[in-house]
Amino acid sequence: MGVEMKIGPVKTEKLLKALYKLGFRPVRQRGSHLILKNQMGRMMVVPMYKEIKPRLVRVIISELGITREKFLELLEDP
Repeated sequence: MGVEMKIGPVKTEKLLKALYKLGFRPVRQRGSHLILKNQMGRMMVVPMYKEIKPRLVRVIISELGITREKFLELLEDP
């Protein structure tokens, strides 16, 4: 079994780029929260802070239904 990579804080800009790669697009913004939607109708709410804390990043990964490794790949790709 491989070593599990620890998730640290993620810059909101990088998180949004990863979500765009997964097909999510902004539909509206309410206060400091951006609401995104993909073609399947799945919604995702992202707070527009400088950084997203690790706990919330783990929740987002879980909501997306992808592995931590896949998420980290999405963050690294240009």
